[in-house]
Amino acid sequence: MFFHVVRSCLSLEQEMKIPSSTRRNFTTGLLGSASFWMYGGHKVWADALQSESTQSYKPKYFNHEEWLFLNAACARIFPADAHGPDAALLGAPEFIDRQMDTPYGHGELWYMSGPFKEGAPNLGYQLSLPPRDLYRQAIAAADAYVRDHHQGQTFVQLPIPEQIALLEVFEQGKMALGAVPAHTFFEQLRQNTLEGVFSDPLYGGNKGLAGWTLLGFPGARADFMDWVNQKGAPYPFGPVSISGETA
Repeated sequence: MFFHVVRSCLSLEQEMKIPSSTRRNFTTGLLGSASFWMYGGHKVWADALQSESTQSYKPKYFNHEEWLFLNAACARIFPADAHGPDAALLGAPEFIDRQMDTPYGHGELWYMSGPFKEGAPNLGYQLSLPPRDLYRQAIAAADAYVRDHHQGQTFVQLPIPEQIALLEVFEQGKMALGAVPAHTFFEQLRQNTLEGVFSDPLYGGNKGLAGWTLLGFPGARADFMDWVNQKGAPYPFGPVSISGETA
């Protein structure tokens, strides 16, 4: 199921899907084998992030309706639990918004000329739309789909269980959202959400380094030589960002 996914900071391209009740417990086991240490007191992050008014960020690319959709969907893909806050509080929507005005968001990093044909998954991205246009078209079509099937309501107006059910429908890819296959949109959103949760805060996500603290990832520390070949020894220092921010 889509919304119970964690991605290791050590390799953001290796993904595993797990049940919701064990999503963060899985993270503990995964990184414990790599001599990382889970820190206690995760509940304080949600309060701290809320007090910092993380929702005050003003999106540069997404309009108001798109921004509401993005925040709700990110929070469903990476939900809050006893160990830490959801992706929206962690800044994943801000991360995605900032990415839309980069070469990545404009599709300048890929070959984007035709012909455009549906291909096998191992052939990579096949659409003519760069990520910023994919989001714009797919979010509008997703909300139109929701209105048609839920008495005129938008995605953000639905109860959380219904939001989850809809994202599962999109994940299964049984319809198109405008020119975008629903599964393609879902995978784009899921990938970017997790990148935002575990990015360096320099890029807008991982607020308070809470994503890294959840994993026990030390971040951008310059020297780890004192901890080489100490199999199983807990790493006693919290994470540090590129800019020098500490948890």
